[in-house]
Amino acid sequence: MKIQNKKISARPSSARWVQRQLADPYVARAQREKWRSRAVFKLEEIDGKFHILKSGQTVADLGAAPGSWSEYVRRKFPKSRVIAIDVLPIKPIDGVEFYQGDIADSKTAEWLADKLANNSAVQCEKNPGCGNTIPVPTGVDVVLSDMAPNTTGHRETDRLRQAALLECAFEFAKNHLKQGGAFVGKSFAGGDSGGLFLELRKWFAVVRHAKPAASRKESVEEFIVATGFAPRGLG
Repeated sequence: MKIQNKKISARPSSARWVQRQLADPYVARAQREKWRSRAVFKLEEIDGKFHILKSGQTVADLGAAPGSWSEYVRRKFPKSRVIAIDVLPIKPIDGVEFYQGDIADSKTAEWLADKLANNSAVQCEKNPGCGNTIPVPTGVDVVLSDMAPNTTGHRETDRLRQAALLECAFEFAKNHLKQGGAFVGKSFAGGDSGGLFLELRKWFAVVRHAKPAASRKESVEEFIVATGFAPRGLG
C-alpha cells in the first residue's frame, strides 16, 4: 500500500478558516519572522524541551512541505545537513536536499541511499597521518516526521490513517537512524498508536509524548519524541 504523506489542507474558501488564521498569533509570528508556516514553532518547542538537534547532524525531514521544519534546522544549525522528502513539491531551500516522492517507494530509498553514501567519508587533509579520508557512520542522526493525511472528517478514519503514516515514519527511522539517534513523529491522540508506542520503547532509550503550544487546542495532533536509538528490537 502506498501511503500518501500529504499535509492536512485548509481551504481559504472557508470563512471560518480565514478568521482563525487571522486571529492566530503563531501565523502572525511566522509571517513576521519569514517562516514558511506556523508549524515551525512546534519543532522549535520540541527541540527546546528535548534538545534533539545539534550542529553538524544529518537530519531527515519527512512530509517536509511547505518546508518550515527544514528551514528551522538550516537557520539554527547551518552546519547540519538536511534531507527533505515529500510527495508534494516545495520551493527550494538553501542547503536542503529535497526529493519529491513517497518514503515507502523504492526509488526514494535508492535516492536516499545514494545521498547517504556521499556522506560516508570525510576528508582529513589537516591531519596527514589519518590518510585521505576518515570513514563516518552512514545514516541520519534525526528523523523528523510531520506527515499527516488528507482528513475525511470521520475521526476514526483519520486516526487510523495518521497511525499508518506514523508507523511508516518509524520504519524509515529503524532503517536509517544512526546509533543514539532521535525520532519525532506526529500522531493523533486517541488513535491506534499505543502498540506502536510500546514498540518504540524496544528501539529507543526514552519515548515521550509532546503537545506543543503551537498545536491548536482543538486539534488531536500530538508528537512522539524518541531518543537514544539502539536496535534492540532485532532478534
